[in-house]
Amino acid sequence: MFAWLRGFAGSREQKGATVDTIARALFEGAESKSGARVNAATSLSVSTVLACVRVIAEGVAQVPFKLYRGTGDTREEATDDPRYSILHTRPSELQTSFEFRETIALHAALTGNAFALKVRAGERLLELIPLDPGLVTIVPASTTGERPTFRYRVGTTVVEFAADDVWHIKGPSWNAVRGLQIVALAREAIGLSMATEEHGARLFSNGARPSGILTSAADIPVDKQRDLAKQWLEAYGSGNAGKTAILSGGLDWKPVSLDSEASQFLETRRFQIEEICRAFRVMPIMVGHADKSATYASAEQMFLAHVVHTLSPWYSRLEQSADAALLSPRDRAAGLYTKFSAQGLMRADSRSFGEFTTRMILNGSMTRNEVRGLMELNPIAGLSEPLRPVNMTTSLRDPEPATEGNQNAP
Repeated sequence: MFAWLRGFAGSREQKGATVDTIARALFEGAESKSGARVNAATSLSVSTVLACVRVIAEGVAQVPFKLYRGTGDTREEATDDPRYSILHTRPSELQTSFEFRETIALHAALTGNAFALKVRAGERLLELIPLDPGLVTIVPASTTGERPTFRYRVGTTVVEFAADDVWHIKGPSWNAVRGLQIVALAREAIGLSMATEEHGARLFSNGARPSGILTSAADIPVDKQRDLAKQWLEAYGSGNAGKTAILSGGLDWKPVSLDSEASQFLETRRFQIEEICRAFRVMPIMVGHADKSATYASAEQMFLAHVVHTLSPWYSRLEQSADAALLSPRDRAAGLYTKFSAQGLMRADSRSFGEFTTRMILNGSMTRNEVRGLMELNPIAGLSEPLRPVNMTTSLRDPEPATEGNQNAP
C-alpha cells in the first residue's frame, strides 16, 4: 500500500536509515518512578490522557476549516481555489476533513508533532495524507545545508522528503525544530495514574481483599502450603468477593497491607486526573471530572473557557501553520488565508445567543442576514442592510453651521 509513497519520493529513497533517537524514545518510552513504562501508546490506556487528547482533537475537527480571500475590508470564501475543498471537505481519498483534522490534532496533542504529506502535481496541491509521527525523522538544516528534511520509514525502507513536501505542525517547542513531547514531560503524572489503575485492578481481581498471611501454630509441609494457597485463592479470590472465610486447623489470617481507604486510593486517582489535565491544558470538567460545588451557570462558563483557553490556541497554531505550509508568499500577498469558524462553539445557550445577536443587530454591527447565516438559514431579501439607530451618530462629523433654513443645526 506504500508503493505510491516510494514513487512520490523518487530518487530521494534511502536504504538502511533508522528512526532518530527522539522518535525512538517517544514510542519505546521510559520507565517512570512508579515503575510504569510511559510512551505514546501506553499513555492512551489511561482514561484521562485519552479523554484529553480526544477533547482537543474533536474540538479541532468539529468546526469548519476554510480558505478565505480578503480584499480591503471585505472577505469571502475562496471556493474557486482547489485548496478550499481539500481543507473543508476531503483532504484525500482516505479521509474526510473531520477525520484528517482529528488525526493531526491527536498526533500533535499527544506527541507534540503532526506531519502531513503534500501530494502535488507541479505546484498544485492534490491531497494531504497524515504520516505516523513515530516513523518520521527530522534532519536538521545544519546537516543538509538548507531547510530541514523529513525521513519516513516504510518497513525497512526510509523515504526522504524535502521541507516543501511535508506540512509539519509543531506543538510548544524548545528548539523550533520539533515540538515538545507532552507524554515525556508528564511521565511521572501519567505513570502514577497507570500504577494506581493497576493497583485497583489487582485489588478487585483478588476479591477486593488486602494481601496477607495465613498463619498456623503447627508446622505445614511445603507441598501442603502450595495446596492451601491454591484452595484459598479459588475460594476467596477473584469473583468470590464478600464470601465468609472459614479457617480450620488453627489457621489465622493477618493482613499485611493498607486498605484502599487508608492509602487514600480514590483521592490519589482524583488528583491524578487534575495533574494530567494540567499537562494538556484541558479543564477537568471536559473529561468528566466535575467539582461537586459546580453549578449549571459555572459549568457553562467553564465550557466557554475551554473554547477560549484550550481550543483557540490550537486554532491559531493550525491556521498559521497552514498559511505558512500550504500557501505561497504570492497567495498570502493576494489576501488568501485559512480560518477556523468557531462562532458556533461560543453560543452558550439560545437565550444568551439571542441577546447577543439582538444587540449586534440594533447597534448596526451585524445585519439580520448575517445572523441568519450563523444559524445556517438562507438570507431574506431586504435584510442585508445594517440598521442605523436614530439616536446614535459618530463624533467625527462636525455639526453643520446654524442657518435660517437649517432645522437640524444645534
